[in-house]
Amino acid sequence: MGRPAKIKTVRALEILDSRGVPTLEAEVVLADGTSGRGAVPSGASTGEHEAVELRDGDPKRHHGKGVLRARENVIKVLGPAVVGRDPEDQVGLDEVMLEADGTPNKARLGANALLAVSMAAARAAAAARGVQLYEHLRRVSGTKAVGWLLPAPMLNVINGGKHADSGLDVQEFMIVPTGAKDFAEALRIGAETYHILKKLLAGLKESTAVGDEGGFAPRLGTHSRALDILVDAVERSGAAKKLRLALDVAASEFHAGKAYRFEGATRTPSQMADTYAAWIERYPFCSIEDPFDEDDWAAWTSFTARCGSGVRVVGDDLFVTNLTRLERGIRDRSANSILVKLNQIGTVTETVRAVLRAQECGFTAIISHRSGETEDPFIADLAVALNAGAIKTGAPCRSERLAKYNRLLRIGAELGTRADYAGAAAFRMAAPARRGGPRKEAAAARA
Repeated sequence: MGRPAKIKTVRALEILDSRGVPTLEAEVVLADGTSGRGAVPSGASTGEHEAVELRDGDPKRHHGKGVLRARENVIKVLGPAVVGRDPEDQVGLDEVMLEADGTPNKARLGANALLAVSMAAARAAAAARGVQLYEHLRRVSGTKAVGWLLPAPMLNVINGGKHADSGLDVQEFMIVPTGAKDFAEALRIGAETYHILKKLLAGLKESTAVGDEGGFAPRLGTHSRALDILVDAVERSGAAKKLRLALDVAASEFHAGKAYRFEGATRTPSQMADTYAAWIERYPFCSIEDPFDEDDWAAWTSFTARCGSGVRVVGDDLFVTNLTRLERGIRDRSANSILVKLNQIGTVTETVRAVLRAQECGFTAIISHRSGETEDPFIADLAVALNAGAIKTGAPCRSERLAKYNRLLRIGAELGTRADYAGAAAFRMAAPARRGGPRKEAAAARA
């Protein structure tokens, strides 16, 4: 089969995300009429070091959150820069856009503008080839991954922090079906446990309204109470041996000066570490994300040395999918896993490079959504393409979350016995210099 037709037209549209806030969608149209779209997510709890999400700042439209400037940058700058290019040359296309922006953090044109075009071009190229997006991304990514790995879903079932008005400082309480035999069973176990949790909360006269990512937002007072109720739901599910817990603390959100304001008290980094260590001892955790502020490097390194052999210590705000920050974390052993978000860095190519570098150095990688999402399931294909092993895309609730889970169900059905389920292997330390994720460990983890 010949190479796809060249890019003919690039369009852009201001759309709404799952919070009713504007975001950007781009469409790349090829000379033969084939096209692809990409819709950009947006975070509420964002790291200071993330690439710039360009907003209009006009208080007369969408309270200043419009993206018409980013849309214009797609139409007038990025579109002309990529017209005539081969859509299969993802690296070349992304580098042309990075040159057009010319800033280290996409401040001129906006990471949302670059990412929309980057995602849309990948879709158009896959469509032109007549292949699935995950197959196309595997081929153009440069990964040495072998076989296909379906990621373990990390389902956010209780929301706190900036994602809900629950009064809890910790942002996400997750269940992870590490012991399931395949992705379909993992999602079923997660959904069943989610509904058991809802009944438990209702029985306690707690709210079963949901937050931005579909998790419940009860006002439980303390984090230990939330964890106890979550463990109760897990035990009642009949699948307790197949389920583990995970947290996204998002500690940057309650960090002040050199201390943390947690559960109404001021705590030192050492005291926060003691709290997490006690939770790890008491509850069945596999992962703790962002336990400290994004610039509290010493606390990260100390905690990883203390607890990293038992759980994944995941850097989100710490790394922001940025290779420079990741390299420091690798050197200082500040974590052992990276959370990967496309819009933190701004192009598909940069995102892929972060995943591959993490895998090379024995880190695990978790592909993640944002709290402000769209119906675009791009990250599901990305997780499979790179054998990432784990994915965060919210509760088994709300269509913008389920779009990703349902896409993974379809990919799993298509791949059949050609795919393994990552399960517990996604949360174990990988061997140094290993690329492509924990495929060989998956079968042993399920045994």
